[in-house]
Formats: sequence, C-alpha cells, structure tokens
Amino acid sequence: MRIRTTLLTALAPLVWGTTYVVTTELLPPGHPLFAGLMRALPAGLVAIALTRTLPRGTWWLKASALGVLNIGVFLPLLFVSAGRLPGGVAATLGAAQPLLVAVLAVAVLHQRPSAWSLAWGIAGVAGVGLVVIGPGAGFDPAGVAAGLAGTGAMALGVTLTKRWGRPAGAGPTAYAGWQLAAGGLFLVPVTWLVEGAPPAVGAPAALGYLWLGLPGGLIAYVLWFRGITTLPVTSVAVLGLLSPMVAALLGAVLLGQLLGPVQLAGFALGLAAIVAGQLSPRPRRPGRARGLPPRARPAGLSSEPA
Repeated sequence: MRIRTTLLTALAPLVWGTTYVVTTELLPPGHPLFAGLMRALPAGLVAIALTRTLPRGTWWLKASALGVLNIGVFLPLLFVSAGRLPGGVAATLGAAQPLLVAVLAVAVLHQRPSAWSLAWGIAGVAGVGLVVIGPGAGFDPAGVAAGLAGTGAMALGVTLTKRWGRPAGAGPTAYAGWQLAAGGLFLVPVTWLVEGAPPAVGAPAALGYLWLGLPGGLIAYVLWFRGITTLPVTSVAVLGLLSPMVAALLGAVLLGQLLGPVQLAGFALGLAAIVAGQLSPRPRRPGRARGLPPRARPAGLSSEPA
C-alpha cells in the first residue's frame, strides 16, 4: 500500500514539472498571477461541486490558511520565478523544499532531527543543480527571491497539512478542493490590483490553462494532499525533486537543450535522493553496536556449571 501511495503521489510533481515549458511556450507573458488564479480557482470549485462537502468549524480557518500557503502565495511566486528565470534555475530553487520541510518537521511536528533527511535533501539539491544549472544560467534577483519565497510558503503549508491532517468525513478531493478554492479566492483581488484586466486568451493559452488547471491543478493536488496525510512528510517532500528533473528532460526533448555527462550524473544523484528519501534507516541498538549480546543475563546467574 505504501509503494502504491508513493507512486500515485509522485505523479503530482511529475505533472508540475511541465509548468515551466507551458508557462514559457503557451501562456501570455506578464500575467503570472492570472496563471496561478486559472490553475487554482476553477479546479477548486469543480472539486467542491463534485463532492458537495464544505469545511466545518475551525476547518474554515485551517483550510483558508493552507490554501493561501500552498496555493495563493506559492503559485504566483512560482510563475513569477518561471517567467524571470530559466526553467531549470527556477526549478532548482524549488528543490530546496525537502530541506525546509525537514527543518520544519522538527519545529512544527516535534519530530527528532534526522541527519538522513537533511543529508539526502542536500544531495537532491546538488543533483538538481547539476542537471539544470549551466555556465550561462541567469540569476535575476527578483526571480530568485520569488522562487525562494514560494518554496518557503509551500514547505510551511506542507508541514501544517501533515500536522492538522484531514477532517473526518472529507475525502482527498474535497480536501484539495477547499485549498484550491481558498487559494484562488485569495488571488482574485490580488490579481486585479496588480495585473488589471485579464490577458487575451488564444487557443495555445487556453490549452495551457486547461492543462495547468485539470491535470496540474485538480488531479495533482488531490494526489499530493492524499500523500501528505498518509506518508511521512519528509518522504513526500523529497518527491518534489521529480519536478525540476522533468522540466530538464522536457527542455532537452522539446527545446533542444543538451544533457551532458554532468547533467546525467546529476540525474543519478537526484534519483538516489528520491529513493533514499522513501527509506527510514533503523536506529542502531546500543548493545549490538558494541558487540554485546541482545539481552544481558541478570547478575549472579550463569549457564555454566559450578
């Protein structure tokens, strides 16, 4: 069951890895907030209409907070970063999320610090960096700031999602719908104030928004939040490394960006970090570590004859 849940959860970052190509090749430039709005609000309203389930009690506040962190703040910053940086550079900033989640798991979830999670989180960022950052990579300060801020917001949202869990009576689709709708509603006034009227939407842009809203919005977030509430939060976070790796592959296949030996080595390191992130090393027993028998005999007793 855990393997099946992990594979289904991994589909979300695999789909999100297409965001960078879709943003640069299909969407009208200069409207990152509108892109985030179109990804979130329609998908959220569809999910609520299908499930006919609304939050109750304190979950109105919790769902709103999670929606703002995971959707309302993260998505526009993601599109700002993707629009101002090369896709691989923007994706590498997102690869820092497992490190932030490992730290927040200690502070918010009161988990014991895990050297294993931190070490493989660093290895994952290094692997993604080798894949996507070349000598000619651009580092626009505003794009870098947006990418890091978005990564931090979603890392906190993921950690709080794990802490609060999912309320009884709400399935994964309803739970994702609440957050998508809350994040989308948060973006409505912000988008209008910052970007003004929506851009003209032609056939390529309509196709891009449809892709971002259905597979990249509704389906991906249902799988993602289901995984967070079921699997260890650090294991889910490290799956996010799949997103920049998919972005790099699409860049090579669709945009003619070559992958050399360094990039291939980065792929291997990134995949190793993803697999290792799904494992939890067993703690060593003090007695075994020193070569002692697993159970010591009480003092004064012996199996040898007198």
